[in-house]
Amino acid sequence: MMMEFLYFPENKMEYIPAIISLAIFFLGAVFTMKVILKVSRREEEKLHKDLENVKKET
Repeated sequence: MMMEFLYFPENKMEYIPAIISLAIFFLGAVFTMKVILKVSRREEEKLHKDLENVKKET
């Protein structure tokens, strides 16, 4: 007696909770990536301004 390796439900309504949780985590990942990129750009601009100030002082 072998167990089935993958489970594919006959009732496709069982996919809805999985799709909802996948969508929530996907949107969370996209939001987090956008925040990280925004903060990174701000730090890069600050670094360029600081480097320009150092070059002007020397």
